[in-house]
Amino acid sequence: MKQGIAVAGTILVDKINEISAYPNAGELTKILGVAKAVGGCVPNVAIDIKRIDPKLTVKAVGFVGADEESAFVKQVLQDNGVDTQAVTSVEDKTSFTEVMSVVGGQRTFFTYAGANAHFGVDGIDWDALNVKMLHLGYFLLLDKIDDGDGVKLLQKLQKMGIKTSIDLVSENSDRYAKVLPCLAYTDNLIINEVEAGQLTGVEPKRENLRAIAEKLFSYGVKERVIIHTPELGVAYSKAGYTELASYDLPKGFIKGTTGAGDAFCAGALLGIYREYSDEKILALASAAAVSALSATDAISGVREEQEIEKLCKNMERKKLC
Repeated sequence: MKQGIAVAGTILVDKINEISAYPNAGELTKILGVAKAVGGCVPNVAIDIKRIDPKLTVKAVGFVGADEESAFVKQVLQDNGVDTQAVTSVEDKTSFTEVMSVVGGQRTFFTYAGANAHFGVDGIDWDALNVKMLHLGYFLLLDKIDDGDGVKLLQKLQKMGIKTSIDLVSENSDRYAKVLPCLAYTDNLIINEVEAGQLTGVEPKRENLRAIAEKLFSYGVKERVIIHTPELGVAYSKAGYTELASYDLPKGFIKGTTGAGDAFCAGALLGIYREYSDEKILALASAAAVSALSATDAISGVREEQEIEKLCKNMERKKLC
């Protein structure tokens, strides 16, 4: 019997450069500090799932380069209990983002596609994927996946009896149409309201969320559509429509928003894996997102399920009008 969850797709290294101010063209500014962290769907979601449920088998699936950064990525994943057998090295650099972070201010990002641009059906260690579920993200950041390999990969997974789920990145473009053919081979779609609106062409106001979810489900999604917003999460499945308000967080609670969407996704995947009701899936997902908001980076705020329950125990949910 297949057990565990695999997370496939984007793997990268964030190289964070702290600066006092962003220079004008032709000017120079000193870098005050340098830090490095893993990023992308695979590290963020896989590590989050493993932190919430340390006993669950969680596997990373993706491509890294033939360079020293690949060793860093694998080591961080392994240190967090994630199986890296299906992380494959290719002849390119490990994907990375150079982050220019002004102290107390804005961040600017320069990204290199690198190994992620090669990720597709060919090169995946299929023998390592003896899992119950596989989540694929982020669409619109994976060149080969966006250009047809997404459909092929999802088709193959379903033939293997592996439950599929996908998510996207929020992009201001007309490329969302590339994702639509994949929905017929997707068991669970987990996205935010901006992405949902772009996929359907319907303005993502709260009063439209049910219609948007129903429309996405009609495109062929097998089990459920989940949409998360700052105010609430919604799910649409054969069981009907469910919505659950987000937590009303105390003033000053939020330390950072990086990774909150990935934490929501991780909680939702764990609930789906456990075959929870839609309401219970949304409850676990929203609690996981709260834990992520308690830290400045993407993963350090996420903790074991019992600790997340304690964190949220005395919090009220927002009132939905």
